[in-house]
Amino acid sequence: MERVTVEINDGVAQVTLNRPEKYNALDMPMFRAIVAAGRSLAERRDVRVVVLHGKGPSFCSGLDVASVMAGGPKTMEEMIDHKVGPANLVQQTAWVWREMPQPVIAALHGHVYGGGLQLALGADIRLVTPDAKVSVLEIVWGLIPDMGITQTLLPWVRRDVLKELTFTGRTISGQEATDLGLMTRVEGDPLKEALLLAQEIANRNPHAVQAAKRLYDTAATMNAEDSFALELELQRGVLGSPNQMEASMARLQRRKPNFADPE
Repeated sequence: MERVTVEINDGVAQVTLNRPEKYNALDMPMFRAIVAAGRSLAERRDVRVVVLHGKGPSFCSGLDVASVMAGGPKTMEEMIDHKVGPANLVQQTAWVWREMPQPVIAALHGHVYGGGLQLALGADIRLVTPDAKVSVLEIVWGLIPDMGITQTLLPWVRRDVLKELTFTGRTISGQEATDLGLMTRVEGDPLKEALLLAQEIANRNPHAVQAAKRLYDTAATMNAEDSFALELELQRGVLGSPNQMEASMARLQRRKPNFADPE
């Protein structure tokens, strides 16, 4: 079975984890397929927003430990030592979504455990059911989280909160995860709301949307002087551009804008 499916409509790519009988647990084919999907979509100029979700009863239950262990040293070597840029294969599973220029929305339900949570943290926006089961689960296997959580979550959530969740592996609800800052907001039907939100974003100036993503993700680790310079640099690239003028004219004329895809 194809581990990941991709469907594109009106500028929105819907990426579906497609291993429902295993609660979309992460085996080696799943790791590879997720990274491949992210890299492919990052290159597509007709894709303005990505929605990431899981088929079946759960978003992703985390690492398929038995499958990975059965692969032996060769599998572990591929997971840990095969690097693309700053990240190895398992880190790329989450980081590929943060690196792509387009915004990514994760629609979460059921189990969002361990590697599944770290995958979701690679998204820019996370919508979750109130009763979803969320856990930094690695400690129950005697491990630490190692799929980029230090970049995707640590800067945004209180360190003591993240330590408590990591040290214990405690399972929390989607509602508590939202209250603690791990999620963006609670939704009864995250996929439906994610697709609506994606379409709303897809109807905005894609150059400005992508510049805003780059601004926030890059400036988070900058000092004031450098972040202000980045704001100016990115705004100069947008201001007066055809898409920015189209946004202004459409607003004034009270019509739907017609934006060109980024080159």
